[in-house]
Amino acid sequence: MAHPLRIVAVSGGLQRPSKAAALAEHLLDLIADELPCEQRLVELGPLAPQLAGAVWRSQLPDAVERELAVVEQADVLVVATPVYRGAYTGLFKHFFDFIHQDALVDKPVLLAATGGSERHALVIDHQLRPLFSFFQARTLPLGVYATDQDFTNHRLQSEALIARARLAVQRALPLIALARHTKPLQAEDVVLA
Repeated sequence: MAHPLRIVAVSGGLQRPSKAAALAEHLLDLIADELPCEQRLVELGPLAPQLAGAVWRSQLPDAVERELAVVEQADVLVVATPVYRGAYTGLFKHFFDFIHQDALVDKPVLLAATGGSERHALVIDHQLRPLFSFFQARTLPLGVYATDQDFTNHRLQSEALIARARLAVQRALPLIALARHTKPLQAEDVVLA
């Protein structure tokens, strides 16, 4: 019998409460409403002191290594980051720099970001998609971008944002199901003519 679907969200927010974490949790819950799964939220803020100064994965403490393994073993990823200076946080990038480059191949990834205004909305297509394309992950069709005005007390309040999140998950479900039933192609499976 197959293991339950493992859905892991990574929040690049540095603080708690975090709008990025709230958005990630909301997306996790929407997916869990549709599919039986195990959910896990990895918050990078508390890991920041343990990531600082590490250049190689072997230099990381066990707590960070465990979180990296959780991400690598996920069936589906939800990633959410605040936008700082037009891009994902440095901590977010530093964490993903330690992910094995083949660990996310064909893994569905739902992209999300939060920012102070609409002018940063392109971060999903101009920053996050290229990062996960490097990993050969399957970035899902719709990303979810939220501004500060979409939240009240770090809770999603905007009906438009809630509808966008619901649509992103609905569009993702067939691709998640497809990935669940498709074995990733391995190098040894490729036959060159």
